[in-house]
Amino acid sequence: MSSTAELETRVAAFLAEFDPATPDRLEFLRARFDAGLAWVSFPEGLGGLDLPQGLQAGVDAAMARAGAPTNEPEKNGIGLGMAGPTILSVGTPQQQRRFLRPLWTGEEIWCQLFSEPDAGSDLANVSTRAVRNGDEWIVNGQKVWTSGAQNAQLAILVARTNPDVPKHSGLTYFLCDMTDPGVEIRPLRQITGEAEFNEVFLTDVRIPDSQRLGGEGEGWRVANTTLNTERVSIGQSAERETGMIGVVSKTWRDHPERRTSEMHDRLLRLWVDAEVFRLTGQRLRQKLAQGQPGPEGAATKLTFARIAQEASGLELELIGEEGLRYTDWTMVRPDLVSFTGRDAGYRYLRAKGNSIEGGTSEILRNIVAERVLGLPGEHRVDKDRPWKEGAR
Repeated sequence: MSSTAELETRVAAFLAEFDPATPDRLEFLRARFDAGLAWVSFPEGLGGLDLPQGLQAGVDAAMARAGAPTNEPEKNGIGLGMAGPTILSVGTPQQQRRFLRPLWTGEEIWCQLFSEPDAGSDLANVSTRAVRNGDEWIVNGQKVWTSGAQNAQLAILVARTNPDVPKHSGLTYFLCDMTDPGVEIRPLRQITGEAEFNEVFLTDVRIPDSQRLGGEGEGWRVANTTLNTERVSIGQSAERETGMIGVVSKTWRDHPERRTSEMHDRLLRLWVDAEVFRLTGQRLRQKLAQGQPGPEGAATKLTFARIAQEASGLELELIGEEGLRYTDWTMVRPDLVSFTGRDAGYRYLRAKGNSIEGGTSEILRNIVAERVLGLPGEHRVDKDRPWKEGAR
């Protein structure tokens, strides 16, 4: 397929064959995947057509105009934004055929079992153990800060398979069945009052070796593929003045009586930063679609966290005493997390976590310094060697 016009013709033919108003939502989504209109940048047979990722927006818009059902991406962000690209990049053909279709259709929701109580930003320090037993791995340990674990059927999991080698070399990456009887999920209440995160206890959980992603001991490499994908996907927005900058811009327009020249200057700086962030994110996602995830994603995630925190703080200043209100602090386990669909108090409190999730800002600054700028490694500076040799 060589042109946008040909893709539009293909979409029109699909919609003529499959009624977008069908009551069988799942049948429609499966057919869309099989037609290559799920992820057009993915290979043929895996939901795509080997086309540039930029063409996806046109397909999605045509489906929306026709009133077609969606795969409710807001409910499966980890699956679509992290697990799917990693399986495509690293998985075997059998794993790709088994997992990508039900992941995209939403039949299987995913979560991420990476962080541990003593291994948050220092992911290579995980202590959850996986011991091989024939064609299976027996997993024991604890994970924490797991978003959406209560709704997930599957998880991406990093575990230690060899404690006798340097920590980065002893990890292996697995696809874990969250319905295994050895998986226990407990909610973690956060500053917003909700429990969107969980801690997960793994007791003699059995994972077939066929669900090992990448080679034994290659978990660090595979995990970095996932993390680079995550950092690009966090906070992404396709349209100008959406997300937190859209919220604070509307508040500015709605409250002219509270404006000051200092606030105006701050808002304009944030607006420009948000636009640069949006455009940079589009460029990085195009690289990602071509199988080129890189450390630059750390910079976009850093920028997202800063803009969200500064914008939510400016919003509170603009609405004055109304910003002291908090409508509901009931402990719930939400199916969806909306950064912009709640009140200002929620946005302000929830934004505090943006500099922690997806890698702390401190760790990401090190990544940018060493892997993007080529500066000396923090713990390995050698004045007699060039910068590149000092970088980790």
